[in-house]
Amino acid sequence: MRALVMEQGTDGLAKPEIKDIDEGHLPEGDVTVRVEFSTLNYKDGLCLSPKGGGLVKTYPHVPGIDFSGVVEASDDPRYAPGDRVVLTGWRVGEIHWGGYAQKARVKADWLVKLPDAISTRQAMAVGTAGFTAMLALQALEDAGLTPDKGPVLVTGATGGVGSVAVALLANLGYEVAAVTGRVEQEPYLRALGASIIVPREDINQPVARPLEKATWAGCIDAVGGDMLGRLLGQMDVNSSVALVGLAGGAAFSSTVVPFLLRGVKLFGIDSVTMPYEARVRAWNRLATDLPMGKLEDMVQTATLNDLPELGAAILKGQVKGRVVVDVNA
Repeated sequence: MRALVMEQGTDGLAKPEIKDIDEGHLPEGDVTVRVEFSTLNYKDGLCLSPKGGGLVKTYPHVPGIDFSGVVEASDDPRYAPGDRVVLTGWRVGEIHWGGYAQKARVKADWLVKLPDAISTRQAMAVGTAGFTAMLALQALEDAGLTPDKGPVLVTGATGGVGSVAVALLANLGYEVAAVTGRVEQEPYLRALGASIIVPREDINQPVARPLEKATWAGCIDAVGGDMLGRLLGQMDVNSSVALVGLAGGAAFSSTVVPFLLRGVKLFGIDSVTMPYEARVRAWNRLATDLPMGKLEDMVQTATLNDLPELGAAILKGQVKGRVVVDVNA
């Protein structure tokens, strides 16, 4: 079977190589899946880098932090040959071989059967990024967010999580404000459903005052860092922020004032080890609430051969939207 394998050289640095590997080299697991599609996410870019981004501990290694495909063999009664499945999280592609191969072997608990309304390609157009966006939205709605409360802010809006979040929110009737640092991306964001475009420099600044004008009824923040500290002071009373990424850094500057005086709630969204029930809920909602037609506006298709170059580009913030990897092309 064909795979993109990271091999470590004598200098300690790893490099990707497309090669044929024997199925017997796959890790242990309950279910073998014929992989059809994977994606390229920021973590994949790190895993493809010469030092593995600090995520890869052993070599040889097959990256790809998510995948969709068809069950080939199963030792678990929940899955039968022919079932269409999707996997996100569980550190697949980091400490366990991932989706950049034509087959994968994983634990049954890591998989979810795909809803009938979602194809394997659409599942990866959604991918870990879209799955995370839905988890973030569910957290905000569970805390009381509804479309009539006011505009919802999405940071990192041209990235994978942000793009899906904008389309998802707009489809559900929310007024969406999208943050971007590139004015040329405004048509793309408006096509996804954003009605307000916020220049990144307006928010990505150190905190000036603990409270500013109450503007946002909710926020999906895919950046973190100084931007998070600044936007907390702009949140409305009893609003919530779902933090889903740390591209801007893990540290931020804020005070307790937004939490005390406006009742702002901050949710950290970790999609890696979500319980099975939460994953099923998220995928079922994606099947009904995400406009699948809009996915094509945010998706580019790549092959295994494209990944080294694209992996470097995503680390530089040069990849827009979603990258679906056709592992059999």
